[in-house]
Amino acid sequence: MITNIYFVRHANSSYTPDELNRPLSENGVKDAQRVTELLSHENISKVISSPYKRAIQTVEGVSNHFGLSISIDEGFRERKLAEGAVTNFDEVILKYWENFDFCIHGGETAYDAQHRGVESLKNVLNRYCGENIVIGTHGNIMVIIMNYYDKKYNYVFWKDLNMPDIYKLIFKDNNLVGVEHIWS
Repeated sequence: MITNIYFVRHANSSYTPDELNRPLSENGVKDAQRVTELLSHENISKVISSPYKRAIQTVEGVSNHFGLSISIDEGFRERKLAEGAVTNFDEVILKYWENFDFCIHGGETAYDAQHRGVESLKNVLNRYCGENIVIGTHGNIMVIIMNYYDKKYNYVFWKDLNMPDIYKLIFKDNNLVGVEHIWS
């Protein structure tokens, strides 16, 4: 049986130090409307999101369009890089991708984040087998999960993501059989 997962990387947000409650920017709100347009013909049966406001807001239109509530799943939250702010983000993120065991104090290794995200995805695949599911998430955790299934989803792939972005992962009996880029 085919199950389609539509990973939606959140739209652009207005920066605040409050990661959990950072809202979409004005452009992000417009892009979230485009996400709804692109997914409005996909017969979505379930909408799940990271608990972060920007991820929820990006898929809110899809849930409204299909008359669905949004279920929150901590497994799809962004990976924590460190306890506090990271000043040299590009350098740190590259280290995380080069060594999946690398971790700054208070952060989460890529392996730990991948395990968390893949476990959540496997639960979704088992619970909603044969359905079309939208998952509002973040670029790093999305690509780390995709990397579990195919190593070509790596740092370079992550760097080239759009914000927002949509990838349709096609599973047959919990095996990834295809990936389509939906955002245009």
